[in-house]
Amino acid sequence: MLPLVLLALLAVSLLWREDADGASIGESAPDFVLADLNAQPVRLADLEGRPVIVNFWASWCGPCVEEFPLLREAWARHAADGLAVVGIVYRDSSERARDFMERMDARWPAAMDPAGAVAEAYGIFGPPETFFIDRHGIVVGRQIGQLSERDLERKLAEIMGEE
Repeated sequence: MLPLVLLALLAVSLLWREDADGASIGESAPDFVLADLNAQPVRLADLEGRPVIVNFWASWCGPCVEEFPLLREAWARHAADGLAVVGIVYRDSSERARDFMERMDARWPAAMDPAGAVAEAYGIFGPPETFFIDRHGIVVGRQIGQLSERDLERKLAEIMGEE
């Protein structure tokens, strides 16, 4: 009985979050300024005119480990076309995040969100969650949970203008 009650509560919370403020498909992506793991500013506004993947992740997140190679390959393949990837560290320490980025050979900026304000602005439920933002700053896709190669390719085509 308890598992059913917990499942029902989860479903209600997910439905509630759909109505909550956050990044909505078809609308401008919420801007942010955060410090990366090297204390350099990461501003979404600085990426205007480029397709952007914003990925919320944590070192303790198993699905994040699985999807990072997909993100790394996509970033490398489309970097010359202007693709930007921004990782936002979700409820994790900078030390663990730095180790994770090095272990995963991820070279894009990983920004700390210590107060969780950006996660809240985007309506994050938990990692991994990924947003696909077109060259005009419009959210064209959202992936709640782990990305598959197929989903990533489809959403990349949308933001790269390859549809």
